[in-house]
Amino acid sequence: MMGSFHTPATGQMGEFRTKTVPVDFFEPNPWGLHQVHGNIYEWVEDCWNKNYFRAPADGSAWTTGDCDRRVLRGGAYNFAPWHLRSAARGEVATAAEGDVVKGVRVARTLTAKK
Repeated sequence: MMGSFHTPATGQMGEFRTKTVPVDFFEPNPWGLHQVHGNIYEWVEDCWNKNYFRAPADGSAWTTGDCDRRVLRGGAYNFAPWHLRSAARGEVATAAEGDVVKGVRVARTLTAKK
C-alpha cells in the first residue's frame, strides 16, 4: 500500500486514509455525485477489451469482448492517484474475490424534457 498521495485537482499533498469512507463523507461534485473517484473501485457493465477499437460510440455498455472480465473505474483509496483519471480503467475477473472491488456504479439515462 502506498503511503503518500497528492490530490488530483491541485497536486497538493492530501490526507492518506487507510480505509474507505462513507459515500457522503465529502461534498458532492457539481452534478450532485459523491465520490466517483478514489474511494473504491467500481465495476461497470463493460466487458474487458484491451483498447477502444470498435467500442460503442453512443455511450452504451460494451457487451462484447472478454465478458469473463469486467472494467473497473474510479480508483480506490489504496491505489496511486493516476488511477483517478477518468480515462483510467482496470479489469478484473467476474469471479474475483477480495476487498478492492466493493462497489458498482448505478446509472440511468436522462432524457430531455419536451
